[in-house]
Amino acid sequence: MSARIAFGLLSLLAGMLQGSEDYPSKPVRIIEPFGAGGGPDLISRVISPKLTELWGQPVTVENHPGAGSTAAPALVSKSPADGYTLLVNTSAQPYSAALLKNLPYDPLNDFIPVAPLTSQPYVLVASTSSGITSVRDLIAAARAKPGELSYASTGNGTVQHLTMELLKQALGIDLVHVPYKANAGAITDVAGDTMPKAIADTVGGRTTYLISPVSYAEADIRAGRLRALGVTTKRRSPLLPEVPTIAEAGVAEFDYPIWYGVWVHAGTPAEVVDKLATDIARVLAAPDIRDWLAKHGADPMRMTQPEFARFVQSESESAARIIKAAGIKRQ
Repeated sequence: MSARIAFGLLSLLAGMLQGSEDYPSKPVRIIEPFGAGGGPDLISRVISPKLTELWGQPVTVENHPGAGSTAAPALVSKSPADGYTLLVNTSAQPYSAALLKNLPYDPLNDFIPVAPLTSQPYVLVASTSSGITSVRDLIAAARAKPGELSYASTGNGTVQHLTMELLKQALGIDLVHVPYKANAGAITDVAGDTMPKAIADTVGGRTTYLISPVSYAEADIRAGRLRALGVTTKRRSPLLPEVPTIAEAGVAEFDYPIWYGVWVHAGTPAEVVDKLATDIARVLAAPDIRDWLAKHGADPMRMTQPEFARFVQSESESAARIIKAAGIKRQ
């Protein structure tokens, strides 16, 4: 090896190390795809001041809804791979790799999974007018009227749709899917602007069942307009402690939460990715953050960066299996 090449390699290595030591040396942007007030927006705005304090650099949150929640990932995929543009997204990020085609980016290969944030349950609800009060009632009603009872979701291939399809497969029942489409150009959150309509139709008995974020359905459950049958995680929700898990209700091992995580553009230096993962985990471990999460029914997720990367891959593969078994066509 010539002295010039050796010097060049040493200079490159020194620059990489210096860059990671200095990171961040300018403001950091968090991009989220659903809009103000949604779960990814809320968690982003909770952790961003902590990261600002830790790094001594402003960390701002930007809402980029649109294009079926793919506008934000598309923006991050075109940003420099330097760790200064972060994507906060839901489990929809790996799921979209199994469902959507003709995207302007590759949901798996164009991003590096950095760190998990939180997981939280959905709640399975039925219209009170249906007289169904438990998962056992759901099974009996669906088997008595196969292909007649319906469930609402916020769209084909959404997390709610896949969760219900997984439950259908586990129970061996046949329900009619009624997807609600978001209004063109609407500012949507993790559930989409269609969730109020989906809940209203379930309350009114026009659809029988619904998988919903707890925060959306809680008021109608408390008012007796919806009956909570079970939550989709292995542990009960602190927001609905009286509601059993679906596993407790008889569907052994059922555990299908919605979760949030952080990604960066592929090619971001490993040292920067490692620092991001370490510092985000540190922020999530702060007592005040843990208290806030508990009050909102969310659990911080604990994984190393390699563990999270493997988890994201496995979640995409799991979604692909559900999609194939349900006969859902790629869009």
